[in-house]
Amino acid sequence: MSEGPSWEEAIATLTGPGAPFEIVEREVGGHKIKAFANTPESLRHRFLEARLHGDKTFLVYEDERWTFAETMARVDEIAHALVSRYGIEKGDRVAIAMRNYPEWIASFAAIVSVGGIAVCMNSWWKADEMAYGLEDSGTKLLISDIERFRIAEPALARLGIRAVVARHSGALPEGFDRLEDVLEPGAKMPEVEIGPFDDATILYTSGTTGFPKGAVSTHFAVLSSLQSFACRALAGAMSQPPKEPNPFETCFILAVPLFHVTGLVPVMLSCFLNGIKLVMMYKWDPERALELIERERVTQFVGVPTMAIDLLESPDFESRDTSSLSSVGGGGAPMPPDLVSRVDQEFKRARSGLGYGMTETNAYGPQISGDDHVRKPRSTGRAVPTLEVRAFDPDMNPLGPNEVGEICFRGPNLIRGYWNKPEATAETIVDGWLKSGDIGRIDEEGFVYVEDRVKDMVLRGGENIYCAEVEAAIYEFEDVHEAAVFGVPHERLGEEVACAVLPKKGREIEAEALRAHLSEKLAAFKVPSVIEIANEALPRNAAGKILKREIRDRLIEKKD
Repeated sequence: MSEGPSWEEAIATLTGPGAPFEIVEREVGGHKIKAFANTPESLRHRFLEARLHGDKTFLVYEDERWTFAETMARVDEIAHALVSRYGIEKGDRVAIAMRNYPEWIASFAAIVSVGGIAVCMNSWWKADEMAYGLEDSGTKLLISDIERFRIAEPALARLGIRAVVARHSGALPEGFDRLEDVLEPGAKMPEVEIGPFDDATILYTSGTTGFPKGAVSTHFAVLSSLQSFACRALAGAMSQPPKEPNPFETCFILAVPLFHVTGLVPVMLSCFLNGIKLVMMYKWDPERALELIERERVTQFVGVPTMAIDLLESPDFESRDTSSLSSVGGGGAPMPPDLVSRVDQEFKRARSGLGYGMTETNAYGPQISGDDHVRKPRSTGRAVPTLEVRAFDPDMNPLGPNEVGEICFRGPNLIRGYWNKPEATAETIVDGWLKSGDIGRIDEEGFVYVEDRVKDMVLRGGENIYCAEVEAAIYEFEDVHEAAVFGVPHERLGEEVACAVLPKKGREIEAEALRAHLSEKLAAFKVPSVIEIANEALPRNAAGKILKREIRDRLIEKKD
């Protein structure tokens, strides 16, 4: 492997005066921050540039192939219909609620290109949640598939919201339209002036209690995140060259929902705005993913860590050609250290990677890959200089290297706040710093370590126990496929440590054997006193995060 410049040297080369990612100081929201000098004016401008990729393949969905030209023609037609038929004006909210279809992407591009705010609805929501999102956002029009339309229909009627349904050949109730019926072939994109600080998106956070909050991002924030990902990728390639050159053209596979910030920003938008092929999955299935990786020569896999485990554990893994993969990474949860080494050893070319971002950061945050990930498998990496990352104590005093506190972010990629929730915004964004809700530390080299959630950390008899540490030890037990660690009430200690584990296919786990394994790895007070062996996949939300609260509540109910 050839020696490249150091990370610091690569960053200096990319971000210095006159460089492609030159960094300047800029005032945003009353705070001076570091930002990229060449941030585009708006997403509309960047989508218009996508036309330059012409007949190059953009989307592969099942047996369909959409070129960039075909996709942009559909974007223009939808944009024209939004303005001329539905009267969408700058600042109007237009919701999208459908599974991962090409029309989701075309609708999103059309909405933000005419100055609308794309409300990215969770397609797993039930009727009450869908009604809440539509009403909370003040949505004027819904674009959906037929399944989501039927869930939303009572709320649409009550709220007087019009809807357009994609991929549906049947009849619809009066007042609602099929997408194909409202498009004018060859229609042109309407002219609209859009500025960098106009609102572009509302994504609802996957709150663990109560109704979710609508996180609002400007065009500037989304584009700053995309530039950060691009800068980080180049710096990584310069400082840590791949195992060997990859002869295949860059190609991503979309294995996560588009309404989730990971699927939307670093995957879909990165591909759309940079002329990269995107292979869309109908739903997550490791055997289908391996088939598509081989057929389409996919180079970039982005998902939650358990998806990488699913690939490696699939009975088809050995028979499928995955040599095109350069990166197997993602986010949403810590990556077990054992998985880091497995990815590095069992894929021919791919290196492991992990990103630590949030809806509120437009997915961008500290990232780690390659040799750094092997060297520091429990870290989530470091960020490019536009994003400041610090740990603070409860009084928002900054902490030093390796001191544990709440991780906070400040940079151009942050949301401007929560839709119509000034109190929640003020609680989360303090003096320009976004409080992540995660407990962690930053080492001397700037690498971030996430230890636990602020509210989910187990407090056992006065001892703080970081669930991520216990989970990492559990994953070293060779029969474990999935694991979740959490606290359950204890009369004397306040809380005790509990875990739920799912065995690998064809394997069994004895609780005492697992406990003996953990006793060799962890202090006695960290070893779970309650171990539940699951016989089905652990419940997850649409972002792929394990629903610990649901498991915990079920376990407490069982004990009672």
